[in-house]
Amino acid sequence: MHDIKEVYEKQRANRWNVAFTTAEERIAKLIKLRAAIWARREELHKAMYADFRKNPGEVDLTEVYPVIAEINHTIKHLKHWMKPKKVKTPFFLFGTKSELRYEPKGLVLVLSPWNYPFNLLINPLVAIIATGNCAILKPSSKVPQTARFLKSFISGIFDENEVALFEGSAAISDQLLEYQFDHIFFTGSPKIGKAVMTAAAKYLTPVTLELGGKSPVIIDSSANIRKSAERLMWGKFINAGQTCIAPDYLLIHESRQQEFIAESKRVLEERFGKTEEARRKNESFCRLVSDGALEGLVSMLGESVKQGAKVEIGGVSTPGQRYMAPTLLSNVMDHHAIMQEEIFGPILPILTFKSLDEAITAVQSREKPLALYIFSENSTTTEKLLKSTTAGGTCVNSVILHVANNDLPFGGIGQSGMGNYHGFFGFCTLSHERGVLKQGKVDVFKYFYPPYTDKVKNMIMTAIKYLG
Repeated sequence: MHDIKEVYEKQRANRWNVAFTTAEERIAKLIKLRAAIWARREELHKAMYADFRKNPGEVDLTEVYPVIAEINHTIKHLKHWMKPKKVKTPFFLFGTKSELRYEPKGLVLVLSPWNYPFNLLINPLVAIIATGNCAILKPSSKVPQTARFLKSFISGIFDENEVALFEGSAAISDQLLEYQFDHIFFTGSPKIGKAVMTAAAKYLTPVTLELGGKSPVIIDSSANIRKSAERLMWGKFINAGQTCIAPDYLLIHESRQQEFIAESKRVLEERFGKTEEARRKNESFCRLVSDGALEGLVSMLGESVKQGAKVEIGGVSTPGQRYMAPTLLSNVMDHHAIMQEEIFGPILPILTFKSLDEAITAVQSREKPLALYIFSENSTTTEKLLKSTTAGGTCVNSVILHVANNDLPFGGIGQSGMGNYHGFFGFCTLSHERGVLKQGKVDVFKYFYPPYTDKVKNMIMTAIKYLG
């Protein structure tokens, strides 16, 4: 791999060649990408197991499947997306025709995170290929084996004058942010997102920021507790809770708390083992990304217990293995340490409410989350919650799955991010929507040219009255 400046200049020189590619040419690249994923899937399994002991089945479900689905969806619809879209012509502009064209922005920088290192790097790349852009990719250094795999994977498919990948520490990201890109796509923490946005401001570069935050779950008195527990225990503890849209805390009606805790314990024991030792040895539960991540969670948990929270299950950790048990924490109060920042680990704090308005106030008092989850069998309650809260996305009687629908936009709002992608939304994000008006032989507007005689002013007034 050449140095950043050389690769950057190569892509700048090549960007118009890539922009001129047809739908067929872009689809061919996507097919090649898809074939490479299938061919090297087992290498990805090994790399991710080495980094944080992620089970191959979970790699397929959360890393491979979403990317393959995105590629297939894009291949199916790309020709239609790329066609200019006709728009209506107002009477005032009689004699003209207008259309929307989706044109490539140019050079895109993708800074991806460690928690889903394949999915959250390659998924934006699918949209970049579909839109005819060039890209420089930078995976997280926290997953070195996966980053090494990704470098080999990308260089085996693309020339570096179109798509290139740089490994390395955060210093490499800082170097990349010194260059003028046409779009920056960042997934990570709000803190780093602010730094990315600051760097982008130097060149007025548009950004897509996929961040995180404390995504709430609300379970009302009407909910099916068994199903709620089964689905929530999956969404919370997949990837050991290291998911940007993981349920971060639970607000449950006080009348259903004990039933929920009992059902959740049953589910955790069935899936991961009946004892703490069995759960620690379970191959289906992955590890935390670093010793520092574990230390932070242990400290947060310990402080919350001192403040009065109660461990219902879990709460144990094994530092040498970066393991923390799936943990349910009850008797949690809003001022506890566990409620002060995004958890990003396998701990679920449980808070109760008496009235729905209490739950709504609790959500409204916090920053806008990336996701909000509702469990209820009452459509009126569900609708009230949807109208009274704001979130990047929402599932009703489920968790996480909204991200798997390529016809839904995925993105945050406020502190949880800006911009969105997936399917057509990713195509739009990484395209410039260019408005084009074509003047025909008939020119009605010439009657409005100066000098503004009484006749011209009457014509203008007639047009205004017609519009009114």
